[in-house]
Amino acid sequence: MIALDAMGGDHAPHEIVAGAVQAVREHGLQLVLVGPPRVLYEALTDHDAAKEIPIVRAEESLAMHEGALASLRRPKSSIAIACHLVRQGHASSVVSAGSTAGVVATGRLRLKGLPGILRPAIAVPLPTRPTPTVLLDAGANAEVKPEMLVQFAHLGAAYAQTAYEIEQPRIGLLTIGSEAEKGNKLVRRAHELMSELKGFVGNVEGHDLLTGMADVVVTDGFTGNVALKSMEGAVRYAFGELRETINSSRLARLGAIPQRGRLRQLWERLDPEAHGGAVLLGLNGTVVIAHGSSRAKGVTAACRLADELSKGGIVTRISERVGKSHRLW
Repeated sequence: MIALDAMGGDHAPHEIVAGAVQAVREHGLQLVLVGPPRVLYEALTDHDAAKEIPIVRAEESLAMHEGALASLRRPKSSIAIACHLVRQGHASSVVSAGSTAGVVATGRLRLKGLPGILRPAIAVPLPTRPTPTVLLDAGANAEVKPEMLVQFAHLGAAYAQTAYEIEQPRIGLLTIGSEAEKGNKLVRRAHELMSELKGFVGNVEGHDLLTGMADVVVTDGFTGNVALKSMEGAVRYAFGELRETINSSRLARLGAIPQRGRLRQLWERLDPEAHGGAVLLGLNGTVVIAHGSSRAKGVTAACRLADELSKGGIVTRISERVGKSHRLW
């Protein structure tokens, strides 16, 4: 059972509900919507789905601009109730397109960290071949210690094993050069510690994030978030330029017609919504953070990811990896 925060996101609740209905009807997922019953019942009725998905009452919610403090002031918000359902064993995972800071704070407060975990981290799949590269931390911890980066490596490796069936993930450390001595004091010390990890391939530079040279790339939350949003912006810019070029003349439009299918496939690979969103790793429960601007398709993808990770035992995998490697911190 997935607890879906129906009030989180730029397009809540209608797109959230539409995504939930799609997840149930097309993929057979089990969901519970968390939010104001009257509002959600009306939204479900629009899809003739009032009897298909149960509703759990939550009259409060967090706005997209609100963060950690708001999550403390609203203990009965939709995201808080969703996390509570997981903690009580009534749901296996949480999905929310709400405020990232609010989801992280609420998750830490309600679900607590796994034993031995110093801080949870946000993991994001990057569109590399043959399988996505997991980038973390993508925004949960702006300031970290070297030992935290080592733990992030274990979190990311467990994610890659569960989601992409990579038996021995290759782990890289994001910095400004491939040589071991490159980077600031934090990165150099983390490199020393991570050199003991199986699968550690050394430093990874920014231009290698999408080459697939590592299955997991580790960094602090500040750097990871900047890198992620830079790539998202670059993709939007590139497709915008391509669109303008195609529309620049009738001949160009005619020439693009045979490539429409491939261009659509390329966009599907690069579209953040298609990958289901980010995952908050290191908590005693599965938490998927969908893109704040997610439409129904993105919500459905996030629910599918949450279902896959919870059924794959992501929490147990993390506990086992961290338990075996505690000597590194």
